[in-house]
Parts: sequence; C-alpha cells; structure tokens
Amino acid sequence: MNWWRVAGVIGALGVALGAFGAHGLKNVVDDPDTIARWWEVGARYHLIHSAALLGVAAHPARPAAAGWAFVVGIALFSGSLYVMTLTGITKLGMITPLGGLAFIAGWCLLAFARER
Repeated sequence: MNWWRVAGVIGALGVALGAFGAHGLKNVVDDPDTIARWWEVGARYHLIHSAALLGVAAHPARPAAAGWAFVVGIALFSGSLYVMTLTGITKLGMITPLGGLAFIAGWCLLAFARER
C-alpha cells in the first residue's frame, strides 16, 4: 500500500469536506449551528488522522495495520458524523465510538510497530 497516496487523497478529501461544512452546509441542513458542530468534529478528526497516515508512511516499518485502523476510524467516526449531519439520523451516533476505537488502535499499532 502506498500510504503517502492514501494520506494525500484522504487529506484532500478532509479539506474539501471541511470547506463544504464551513461554506455550504448552512444551505443543506435545517439547524446549521447544532449540526455544524458534528460536521466540524468529523472534519477535524478526519484531517488529524490524514496526518497520522503520513506517520504510517514515514515509519520505518510502514505498519499497514495502523494505516488501515486510521482509514477505518475516519470512515466510521467522521463518516458517521457527516451522514448524521446531512440526514438527521442520530442513531448513526452509535457507530461513531467504533471509529474512535479504531483511531486508538491505530495510534497504539503505530507506537508499537517494530522497525524492519
């Protein structure tokens, strides 16, 4: 896996979604103040973990398990917040903590990855 590319694509997507949240979201949702907070948290964690993917790419061992954990975390944590914001289906909030657990797992896997 080319983790530099994954980080670049996911990072670009995070910036684009953050910009949409800042400029276009108010035209899409009914309660932009409350709901925008969900979007902002999703975008923040999305971008933080895009940068974490760069750490995976730069790590001497290139720990793929950590990279995949970050990708899954972004999909579940940020993705659930994005979809919740756009649809109002708050039950999706049950998925969000699973993404948080994936983020924690990714950081632990990165921290304890053995050098080659």
